[in-house]
Amino acid sequence: MPGAKLAWEQIEATQNAANKQAGPRLVPGRSIPVPNTVSPSLQTTIAAPYRVPAWDANPKDAADWKTLIRTLGDETAAATREAQEKLGVSMEPTVIDGVKAFILTPKVIAPENRNRLLVNVHGGGFVYNPGVAGTQEPTSMAAYGGFKILSIDYRMPPDHPYPAGLDDCLKVWRATVETNDPKKLGLFGSSAGAGMLLAMSLRAKEEGLPLPAALAVGTPWVDLTETGDTYRTNEWLDNILVSYRGYLGRAAQLYANGNDLKDPHVSPIYGDFHGFPPTVLTSGTRDLLLSLTVLTHRKLRRSNVEAELNVFEGMSHISFVLNPYAPESREVFTDWARFFDKHLGH
Repeated sequence: MPGAKLAWEQIEATQNAANKQAGPRLVPGRSIPVPNTVSPSLQTTIAAPYRVPAWDANPKDAADWKTLIRTLGDETAAATREAQEKLGVSMEPTVIDGVKAFILTPKVIAPENRNRLLVNVHGGGFVYNPGVAGTQEPTSMAAYGGFKILSIDYRMPPDHPYPAGLDDCLKVWRATVETNDPKKLGLFGSSAGAGMLLAMSLRAKEEGLPLPAALAVGTPWVDLTETGDTYRTNEWLDNILVSYRGYLGRAAQLYANGNDLKDPHVSPIYGDFHGFPPTVLTSGTRDLLLSLTVLTHRKLRRSNVEAELNVFEGMSHISFVLNPYAPESREVFTDWARFFDKHLGH
């Protein structure tokens, strides 16, 4: 159409003028459609509005944080219990060396997995998803992967900032490797959970503890500073995290509790990945943390670690966790199960 062609030529001229100098790129305001290259279920997730007040939450004190955490946690716990019922996963609470945890068991454990165990570290910005709410991801992994899973319900802010949660995870890991063959153990998590498990792996290596046979890392929050290209290129496009300048940056400060955000035990991307086990990483094209996923993959490869990177069309941050029924979500957890099967002993 002549009018459309003229409009595009005007935009092109404006962009050329705005970007004729070296430096930051200026881009026009755009309406980005929901892609038709994904399943109808994932299209619904992509089209969903921002979750308010999750992404832009700005609690004024510890009491406000606790109210928000409880409200969102109750919502997520209800959805998780529903998923467990639909997907045929049973859950039992347990305590390991004083740390709360859950055991999740699918209706059928795959024969090759009967002597294996996966350990999960849940996400939620180091602040959200206490209790049952934190078992959302391991529910899908148990159902689609056919594994028995131990999910750690680590302590979190505002009452228990860093290093409480990391200490809890190390306690559970230490107890688990004492009673299980590490060659038959896998460790997985997404978002803050992925960041925590990588920090946990650094600590375990430093303390001489065995590492798992393999890691599955979903869209890892490995750098709590605003570092990475997609913090800007996917800002406002990711409908889960939306922007670092919302709750995410506030959660980073709450969790770190005055410690350096570039401390490797807070932001493990600054640590030494040499000697880490084989790792599979997953992100999406709309994920605010796509760059951090890519940077983690490259650092693992540069550290001579076997690392596989999978990027899914249209996915925002942890879409595969939040919508466990989408075909793409099943695909993520099936991919992870195959990766664990390849690397875990029988």
